[in-house]
Amino acid sequence: MQTALTFSANDIAQTRFAVSPMQEVVTSLRALAHSPVPALHRRWDGQVRARLAAAGLDRGRLAAMVPPTGHLPDFLNPTPAGAAPTLAEELAAITAAGTTQVRADLDIVAAEAGGRLPAALEPLHRDPPGRLPQLAAEIEAYWEIALAPYWARIRALLEADVFHRSRQAAEHGTARVLDDLHETVRWDGTALLLERRHCAVTRLHAGAGLLLMPSAFAWPRVLTRVLPPDPPQLIYPARGVATLWEPRRPRTCSDALSAVLGKSRARLLAELEAPASTTELARRTGLSVAGVSQHLTALRAAGLTSAHRAGHTVLYARTAVAESLLDPTESAFDPAGPATRPGGRPFDTA
Repeated sequence: MQTALTFSANDIAQTRFAVSPMQEVVTSLRALAHSPVPALHRRWDGQVRARLAAAGLDRGRLAAMVPPTGHLPDFLNPTPAGAAPTLAEELAAITAAGTTQVRADLDIVAAEAGGRLPAALEPLHRDPPGRLPQLAAEIEAYWEIALAPYWARIRALLEADVFHRSRQAAEHGTARVLDDLHETVRWDGTALLLERRHCAVTRLHAGAGLLLMPSAFAWPRVLTRVLPPDPPQLIYPARGVATLWEPRRPRTCSDALSAVLGKSRARLLAELEAPASTTELARRTGLSVAGVSQHLTALRAAGLTSAHRAGHTVLYARTAVAESLLDPTESAFDPAGPATRPGGRPFDTA
């Protein structure tokens, strides 16, 4: 099915970009729900799935709410007010969602599940205001395990996409941007033509403009959200996403950096290619657990590592600042974009 999203001059003038943590929460959950997990994300899946299962997040409300195909509840993805909302801001919007909207979304989930709502979602359907704070806590727990340790890498990819397309708009106009988003999206001069849709997308009663949102986990599809009175949203795979989880070339610390940080701390930074616990880092480096903990505390205070709780374990990850220190020739946010380096029903999927 082909559908068209018509544009006025005012809509073109109000087209904007946003990077949304909740969008990545929902689309990453969908990737995990696929069997098998899309090949692009299997390296990430291999690192997070067991941790999510240990925390019970593979069988809770979130897992029941995000099936591998079909409708995605709109209240889980509030329209970003700015270009880069925080997870806390988006969770506040979710907990403030209206009872009518929550129940309408869950009714669609039930219809697509054969007419019966999954048992995990029944309390939320009965009492949205009382249960939404519990859902927000579950989202936070999922974020800490599955996305927060990788967010510097993911965000750099998304911001690079926005930078590239903003420059493209400045040099060639918005029409070029719209015509270059995805193979199933085409600009014909007056409308955005969306190919291979399961259901129609219409601007009827929707707000002005268009919200473009790059995503690491929407790949290979384009997602749409048209929920009046918000502007239509187009969630598309970010440029360079195919290289997101590829192992980067081995990182070593220069003598100069080791002299500043100390050899042990520099070694720990180099080891954090993937998020790891204190015990795991001690095993790899031969340092004592106490010594590793002390070094990581110092690195965190300096803004070079971040800590994320996964059940009884704390995972440490490199920050964007640490990435640039390890390789000054490749900043965490590359303005040229990752592609230059190796390396009705309002929400539906194509």
